[in-house]
Amino acid sequence: MSATVKIVLAEPSTIIRQGLLAVLKQLQMPHMEVFETGNIERLRTALIRQKPELLLINPNLIGDTLPAFKKSVGLPDMKCIALQTTLLEGMLCKSYEEVISIYDNPDQISDKLTALLCEEEKERRHDLLSLREKEVIVCVVKGMTNKQIADTLCLSMHTVITHRRNISAKLQIHSTAGLTIYAIVNKLVDMEP
Repeated sequence: MSATVKIVLAEPSTIIRQGLLAVLKQLQMPHMEVFETGNIERLRTALIRQKPELLLINPNLIGDTLPAFKKSVGLPDMKCIALQTTLLEGMLCKSYEEVISIYDNPDQISDKLTALLCEEEKERRHDLLSLREKEVIVCVVKGMTNKQIADTLCLSMHTVITHRRNISAKLQIHSTAGLTIYAIVNKLVDMEP
């Protein structure tokens, strides 16, 4: 998470909004830029201008229309966290990736944000790999040498080495054991015999 993460905070209550801003500033997330708003029209403008990765929103602002709302501002893949201030909002929160309650402490909020942002980063890194690079990872996990990989995939040794170098750079994984764990977690290899 070296790039700046843009977050829009949408909460009509000034007290709750300011409290959340204070908590967000305390978190150990140095590359975080937070934009705040208290009403739906400013929210639409902020989302269209900022194109944030994450939206923290009181579900009462948009009701149960989250997917349609995300589409209307041109951000269908944006991660959304519901800010639950009452127990009555439980049904509105079901379409959100995460829920932050006013009763959560700063550590719980940090854990929820970090998990969601790390998941997004992992998905982005996985999407960076080409089909051929994924095939090379599978061969590495199977214990093949560069020569065997080249023969199996009908590539030159130089191309295999280049693919492996690119894989290491994209994933920041520099060992066979690390690639094996990555392949298992991302279901590139089947663990069944």
